[in-house]
Amino acid sequence: MTNAIKIAGFQIDCAFADSDKNVKAFAEMVPQAIAQNAKLLILPECYLSGYAFANRHEAYSIAETVPGPSVDKLIAICQQSNCYVVTGMLEKTHAGELFNSAVLLGPNGIIGKYRKMHIPFMGADRFVTPGNIPYEVYEIEGIKVGINICFDGSFPEGSRVLALMGADLILLPTNWPMGAKPFVLPLTIARAIENHVYYAAINRIGQENGVRYIGQSRILDYNGQVMSEADEEEKILYATLYPEKSRQKRIVIVPGEYEVDRIHMRRPEMYSELVKTIKK
Repeated sequence: MTNAIKIAGFQIDCAFADSDKNVKAFAEMVPQAIAQNAKLLILPECYLSGYAFANRHEAYSIAETVPGPSVDKLIAICQQSNCYVVTGMLEKTHAGELFNSAVLLGPNGIIGKYRKMHIPFMGADRFVTPGNIPYEVYEIEGIKVGINICFDGSFPEGSRVLALMGADLILLPTNWPMGAKPFVLPLTIARAIENHVYYAAINRIGQENGVRYIGQSRILDYNGQVMSEADEEEKILYATLYPEKSRQKRIVIVPGEYEVDRIHMRRPEMYSELVKTIKK
């Protein structure tokens, strides 16, 4: 099987409102992942900034632009280690907007950016604007990557759109708190199975302004099987992905008798309710 890529998910804590410290902590761990031949390194949601902000002013004052100081430092890491990095952050714009974002970076700079579309009422998300960038799939090292963030994973439409756009791997940088624990496993399994894609949900650990984060990161294959997982400890999760396998959407159990294809057996003409706006 050709075009394999090894990924590494960093289930780690982050320092609240201290991007310099967070970049430094990550940089010290990068050699471990590179020694394991990992090519794509994934950090949690809002890793650069922290999440449990009390008001918009506080969150905006810590947020950074893209490109910006921390992004530039991470690009330098990509150049030094010949790798790719996805990190969560609070992003501010020169127009005064605030977004919960994830950026995909590589040796040649910024590859892509995603802004969280589905916004829960908690932490920094109380003060951000819902994402306004269309879904996009990025190709690196022969694998096609799509990005969601945390609460986005509760909405199957986002993952489905990325799968239809050709994603082999969907990344979910996240900040799952205690209340998320009951649905973490079934939700991630469902997103992987229904789209026949690799799925990497990378959470943080630690406590921040009274909020405890539960870890439970996991990387799943296109059949929903766990390839690597963690509890609440600091851990780098590794998995080797074969994009050719995720692209074989038709599952043949008994040839000509029992075959399943969750992409091409869809009935989009029957899904009109999905694009209707529901009044609150």
